[in-house]
Amino acid sequence: MDTELAAQPDAAIAAAVDTAREALLAEVDGADVGDHLGVVAEGDRIATHQFVCTRAGYVGWRWSVTLGRAARQRHATVIEVVLLPGDEAIVAPEWVPYRERLQPGDLSPGDLLPVPDDDPRLVPTYSYGDDPLDPDDKAQIRQVAQDLGLGRVRTLSREGRDLAAERWAAGDGGPDSPIAQAAPHHCHSCGFLVRIAGPLAEMFGVCANGDANDDGRVVTFDHGCGAHSEVRLAKKHEPVPVPEPVFDTLSPDEVETF
Repeated sequence: MDTELAAQPDAAIAAAVDTAREALLAEVDGADVGDHLGVVAEGDRIATHQFVCTRAGYVGWRWSVTLGRAARQRHATVIEVVLLPGDEAIVAPEWVPYRERLQPGDLSPGDLLPVPDDDPRLVPTYSYGDDPLDPDDKAQIRQVAQDLGLGRVRTLSREGRDLAAERWAAGDGGPDSPIAQAAPHHCHSCGFLVRIAGPLAEMFGVCANGDANDDGRVVTFDHGCGAHSEVRLAKKHEPVPVPEPVFDTLSPDEVETF
């Protein structure tokens, strides 16, 4: 079949605008129906008439009335009447699973957030071989980890470390935060920086300054704040010294003698 010919709606159906509108008005209130937008071919002797939807809250939506015509029949018949969103329609955002919507701080006391066994951020603490006779490899891993006294069944994978590093560097403890941009020195030279162990030790530490905003938080070495251990005030910022107090020896009796 020629594509161009198939894209052309059936002439009899295309002309049946009144039939489509009557079918639509039989289903919805006339106040919700606007102008005719056109007709779209759906197949051989099947086409859909579209009308503006004027119902409140449905900006950009359109009424679609699909008509069909049997072979050797002159009149079109109604197949369905539906309300569909157009390109300018206001529709709900794409649904995101709850697990992917969680943000730091969303967990409340008592909430549980299980981590799946196949989470790419974690890998087994040690290497192990597949046992085709044991269908539960995960249970085997946990048992061996317990027997060896490792304490942790899984640890961060390279992907997990990279994600953490990106998240920390982009947060308030990173180099681009406003307080870091205005800081006179970086954290790598601060006496309050506590070093950490592991692969992330080359980029991050923990602030131990109780006067700083980042106290107890992970910071990048190129982060900074005004509470740096070596910060000094310029002379113009130093407090103005208070003059020595004056001891007044003049008593009320001496005043009366004048």
